[in-house]
Amino acid sequence: MSGFFGIVSKTDCVNELYFGTDYHSHLGTRRGGMVLKNEDGFTRFIHDISNAPFRSKFETDILRMKGNQGIGVISDYEDQPLIIGSHLGVYAIATVGIVNNVKQLLQEAYVKRNIHFSEMSGGEINQTELIATLINQESSFEAGLQYAQEMIEGSCSILLLTDRGIYAARDRLGRTPVIIGERDGAMAATLETTAFPNLGYKIKKYLGPGEIVLFTEDSIEQKKEPNDRLQICAFLWVYYGFPASSYEGINVEETRYRCGAALAKNDNLEIDVVAGVPDSGSAHAIGYAMEAKVPYMRPYVKYTPTWPRSFMPTDQSIRELVAKMKLIPIKELVQGKRLLFAEDSIVRGTQLGDTIKRLFDDGAKEVHMRPACPPLIFGCKFLNFSRSKSELDLAGRKAIKELEDEDGKNLKEYVKPGSEKRCAMIEQIRKRLKLTTLKYQELDNLVKAIGLPKEKLCTYCWDGVE
Repeated sequence: MSGFFGIVSKTDCVNELYFGTDYHSHLGTRRGGMVLKNEDGFTRFIHDISNAPFRSKFETDILRMKGNQGIGVISDYEDQPLIIGSHLGVYAIATVGIVNNVKQLLQEAYVKRNIHFSEMSGGEINQTELIATLINQESSFEAGLQYAQEMIEGSCSILLLTDRGIYAARDRLGRTPVIIGERDGAMAATLETTAFPNLGYKIKKYLGPGEIVLFTEDSIEQKKEPNDRLQICAFLWVYYGFPASSYEGINVEETRYRCGAALAKNDNLEIDVVAGVPDSGSAHAIGYAMEAKVPYMRPYVKYTPTWPRSFMPTDQSIRELVAKMKLIPIKELVQGKRLLFAEDSIVRGTQLGDTIKRLFDDGAKEVHMRPACPPLIFGCKFLNFSRSKSELDLAGRKAIKELEDEDGKNLKEYVKPGSEKRCAMIEQIRKRLKLTTLKYQELDNLVKAIGLPKEKLCTYCWDGVE
């Protein structure tokens, strides 16, 4: 995933841009960047943030920046924001999403012969630069943004910093949110509404799917109406969205409480303690504990001052080391206890297996696991929320591969709730993780917990429905 923040203000906005962008650091990505615009032009800084927090990398840069409008981004891979010179004028661009048809778009660009791209390490193309090239093929920013959205397979939300203000464009199916906030003398755009309260902003508008707006410090002008179809990523509420944020007017933390309560309503275990795999499993566990009327405790605590998020490193052994070192058990809360852990999801399950083993080593009597979403069977084609390079890395697909000679032949049978194949898959995952019991959230209950109609949610990773 990635996240961005943009602001236009009547006064200097460097500090607000700095903090607003930083509120997207939980998305666990690798590059950070900010660009400010003033009467002298653009000032930009980009840093590697894979081994240090965004704030520490930019705390001296902001002393050299000034301007009343700017955009910032936490990016998965590529350097952002970019400053682009074009027939439309000089502008800065930041994007969130994934372009799956890069090769096709590059081939079409090369045919024009007058278009070229700089290569990143590994020979990859900066997808934000590619998107800027698409925008530049039209006669206006509005038309260019719409053209880019139509050409991209995957998803892409965009901020453009221009002489006229900031253009904010939500991806065609609204898989990621874009929200406009306002306060006296300023307007801002964000992916996470978490960025608003401490900066004094109130939500003014949730952009619809494919909607394009231009905003200044005191106005917002719609440039393209929203599309009819919404497919926002349901995993936002389950896992990678920040608890204080709201999407489509629905708060993340409250949704996770409802997810946990739904798990408890469909359970009949005798247990002593409910706990969450920290941090994103904690809210689901609180919801379970409140519904089941079982004590909520923290037999594991996370040491956060120095350890990064465990899915950030690309090397699996390093991910496992990070996951182990940052989680510290409290044996007094484990010994002799029948523990139920709520988890946001089981993606690969590699780190979770070590956590469960440590619980039993510390004297747990039973360890039950209740993920807040169904088994992930299909790799996401629309967002970068996992470092998995293959669908076969997913715990569900590993289990299917172990159960069948060929993977992927009968996936629909594994999607059906209560089917023989689905039960066999879940049992295979349980045995691999050495859990006492394992029971997943059913998709219907997850949809109810979020509160949007199923057809407005992207649930592809669970049911394969596009």
